[in-house]
Amino acid sequence: MTRIAGDWLDRPATRAVCAMLEGAGHQVFFVGGCVRDTLLGRAVGDIDLATDARPDQVFACAKAAGLNPVPTGVEHGTVTVVSEGIPHEVTTFRQDVETDGRRAVVAYADDIETDAQRRDFTMNALYADSRGAVLDPTGQGLADLAVRQVRFIEDPEARIREDYLRILRFFRFHAWYGDPAAGMDPAALAAIAANSAGIETLSAERIGHEMLRLLAAPDPAPAVAAMRQTGVLMLILPGADDMALAPLVHLEAAGGHAPEGLRRLAALGGSDVATRLRLSRAQARRLADIARALDEAGDAAALGYRHGAALALDALLIQAASLGQPVDPAAIDSVQQAAARVFPVSARDLMPDYQGPALGKRLSVLEERWLASAFALTRQDLLDDE
Repeated sequence: MTRIAGDWLDRPATRAVCAMLEGAGHQVFFVGGCVRDTLLGRAVGDIDLATDARPDQVFACAKAAGLNPVPTGVEHGTVTVVSEGIPHEVTTFRQDVETDGRRAVVAYADDIETDAQRRDFTMNALYADSRGAVLDPTGQGLADLAVRQVRFIEDPEARIREDYLRILRFFRFHAWYGDPAAGMDPAALAAIAANSAGIETLSAERIGHEMLRLLAAPDPAPAVAAMRQTGVLMLILPGADDMALAPLVHLEAAGGHAPEGLRRLAALGGSDVATRLRLSRAQARRLADIARALDEAGDAAALGYRHGAALALDALLIQAASLGQPVDPAAIDSVQQAAARVFPVSARDLMPDYQGPALGKRLSVLEERWLASAFALTRQDLLDDE
């Protein structure tokens, strides 16, 4: 039997959550990401558990054990049990009884086989008991995880029609967990292409959240290419072009630059991106700043001075990727040095000879002259021209 092991599994805080349910005669299993990621040797973040205990029973067990239950999603069967400051999401076994492509009406169930059938992918329907023994109710999860194949549970079309966000989740999971060399499940791609119009029923927030998580993957280019081929990319971002994405990922890796979702989103382009993905104000502002920096990407020094090192680097990487060229190391050095420059003339230096709009105009003229000299002109040089 396959087993998982890890510091998180043996942690007293987590053991206490399992013990409170098992001590009351309930079943409890770890499920989803914590099991999947442990099997892959990856760091585990959230701890999710599934149980036959109903939410009110989870509450009672937690209180009796001196733990803190929080009704974070009790209407969906989820209670967050905080143990030693660590949250554990405990969800009652469920089954979908009605779906409309966006949300589901669920009923409680009594076993993991039923619970597993309502999940999206086989690799996400892996369970482990409190001692680490892995259970694979679908019979495919372990095999698919071993070859890093993202596969819908049973009928792909049925799973997609339950929640159209699963289309985007499929591509995100492939970007993070799939094997690019093995390709994607043909049945899944066919089902996605046939049901892609369902994406239009999703909120912009849900779409944007999934897209940014996908683009933050080490190499999202194969997944985004498949999105284009199935028609999904054009539905989400009309006018987007993924031609520069793979070269951009290569340049990032070659230069030791961390993956950055907004940089990659800027490389895709498209119309009205901030609105279509309902980006936050800060995200929309950065995307617009990258676009402006791209318009001025001809002079690396001016780019670094006007936009700062981070934005200038984004622009240099995207421009080079679009042209299919390497990034000039000298340009990066120039950007970094220019970003640290401070214009040596202040408004006070020009007063009282210049006031109001004339003062601002004169400062701009001198700043342009200073930039044109590659920062060589000194404060006195500039003022001597007055």
